[in-house]
Amino acid sequence: MAETMLDITCMTLGGEPKKLGDFPAKALLVVNTASQCGFTPQYKGLEQLWQHYRERGLVVLGFPCNQFGKQEPGDTREIAQFCERNFGVSFPLFRKVEVNGPGAHPLFAALKQRAPGLLGTQRIKWNFTKFLIDPASGQVTRYAPTTKPQALEADIERLLSR
Repeated sequence: MAETMLDITCMTLGGEPKKLGDFPAKALLVVNTASQCGFTPQYKGLEQLWQHYRERGLVVLGFPCNQFGKQEPGDTREIAQFCERNFGVSFPLFRKVEVNGPGAHPLFAALKQRAPGLLGTQRIKWNFTKFLIDPASGQVTRYAPTTKPQALEADIERLLSR
C-alpha cells in the first residue's frame, strides 16, 4: 500500500495534525460521534473500552460529525467540554468531519471503501458507526451505530492478542 489509512492526516480538537500511524496501537477504533444523538450515551462505553484496553494497545478515536440531523452543532470547545463533563471522555477527539458526500474526510472515504456497509453500501447511515482497524494488516471491520461498544470486546481481544 503506497499511502495507507495510517498516513492520512486528521486534525485533533486542539488543532494538532495527527496521522493514525502516529498512535502506537495494535488496534484502532474510529467512531463518528455526535453530542445530541440517541446513541450519544455510547461515549461512556467507548471511554470504558479506552480505559480497559489502552495499556494493551487499543486507541479509541472520536470524530464528531454534524451530517445526521445536525446533532453535533457545537464548536471544538463546546464538543470537548460536553464530552469531558458528561462522559469523562479522555480518548483523542478530532475536529468535526463529514463522513459522506463530496466533502467526506479522506479517512472515512478509505474506511467505507475497505469496510462497506450492508449490501455493499459506501454510505455511513448514522452517528456512532464504528470501524475497528488492524494497523498491521490494514483490515477494517465495520459496526452499526446500534452495536454497543462492549459488543466489540471479543474482536478487540483478538487483535490485541496477536
